[in-house]
Amino acid sequence: MEPQEAYLDINRRSWNSRVDAHYASDFYKVKEFVEGACSLQSIELEQLGDVRGLRILHVQCHFGQDSIALSRRGAEVTGVDFSEKAIAKARELAELCGTKTRFVCCDVYDLTRHLNETFDVVFTSYGVLGWLPDLDRWASTLSRFLKPGGRLLLVEFHPVVWMFDDDFTTVQYPYASSGPIHETYTGTYADQSAPLTQEYVMWNHGISEVLSPLLSHGMEINSFHEYDYSPYPCFRNCVEFEPGKFRIKHITPPIPMVYAVTAIKKP
Repeated sequence: MEPQEAYLDINRRSWNSRVDAHYASDFYKVKEFVEGACSLQSIELEQLGDVRGLRILHVQCHFGQDSIALSRRGAEVTGVDFSEKAIAKARELAELCGTKTRFVCCDVYDLTRHLNETFDVVFTSYGVLGWLPDLDRWASTLSRFLKPGGRLLLVEFHPVVWMFDDDFTTVQYPYASSGPIHETYTGTYADQSAPLTQEYVMWNHGISEVLSPLLSHGMEINSFHEYDYSPYPCFRNCVEFEPGKFRIKHITPPIPMVYAVTAIKKP
């Protein structure tokens, strides 16, 4: 098996194994979501603005909550994820919510074999880039699906976060890794007590590794923001210092935890 096929196979198994635990977890609050709660956070909502009538491609959508939330706000949405179990759940969830959200099961690098259209917005968020070894290819793919003048919104955990061990007591990893990080993890961010042991392969990407490929593939950076909190309590030793805002309780001053990039596809 080729190296890329090997890491994809490992990570697909890892994400397939998480779907049921995530869907049932208090973290994702599926029952409340079906009843009308919005899964989108203030960071992305402020950046997205009014999406009514827009065609949106949501890349690495997991089981589709944010894709469906965008549909509820009036957009025509296509969600993409490489986990067949996640996409099956996404389609079930869209039916429960009464939306016409479309879902495609494929790896982001393989997207051109599954779609042949362009979108007003490409959106991707929270824990997406670490699974991708080649951000130049990622940026090229996303640019391909943006119409001229279309907008990319990336909201992602800050690379400083991934330098620490799981307890945020030691700097364990480089800011930007030159190769894959191959590890095994017990539990999952949505439910630390879940009876799961997953093997996975990840990469740490510094900010320049993200911005430079976007610039190289016909995009113009429109805004860049950093946030010293996470909207999710998905890390160990988190404390909620304001409603919906979490920091690592023993790190003072707080570290950057999230960043957001908007870019425009040049005509």
